[in-house]
Amino acid sequence: MLTVHHLGISQSERIVWLCEELELDYELKRYDRRADNRLAPDEYKALHPMGIAPVITDDNLVLGESGAICDYICARHGGGRLVPARDDPDFADHLFWFHWSNGTFMTTLMMQLALAGGGEGNPAAAFIGDRSQRGWAMVEARLGQAPFFGGANLTTADIMMVYCLTTSRAFRGSSIEGYPNLRRYLERIGARRAYQRAMAKAEPGMTPMTA
Repeated sequence: MLTVHHLGISQSERIVWLCEELELDYELKRYDRRADNRLAPDEYKALHPMGIAPVITDDNLVLGESGAICDYICARHGGGRLVPARDDPDFADHLFWFHWSNGTFMTTLMMQLALAGGGEGNPAAAFIGDRSQRGWAMVEARLGQAPFFGGANLTTADIMMVYCLTTSRAFRGSSIEGYPNLRRYLERIGARRAYQRAMAKAEPGMTPMTA
């Protein structure tokens, strides 16, 4: 049985959304963050050696890492859906945004958050700030070229990217006022039934940041 172990307000919301888009039969186990430090509880940390979200179990398999989980679920349970075929015109763009999401964009945003108190004279903060600005500009430009990050259709590239643009944004208080293409994109995502179901299950009572 495929089980998604979701830590509240974390990257594992991606996996809940993926399962809802694929209309899979899966079990959802939700874990609340600790009240004292807002980190994962011990029972969640015990699931995987890294002790971080997301994690799935599938019979005897335990698997972490968002991208690996997306690939596994689509191949093993989704019949390859939400992933363009290698001869699809969108194949390369899908691959780029799927891997760029955590490989560059999310990493940059996390580093920017960590360096936020370093002051204007910190060369590392300036470097990361510039990289962050270029990343947001790329997002806005891409969404002016195509309806989805993966191209003409929603793919796992979108599953990976949306968390960076919504829930993760809440940690930094970032505004998307100056990004009209991104705002329209998030409105479309927020209107998807599968996304609505996923967020209602993953974060009951919380309003998704799709605006």
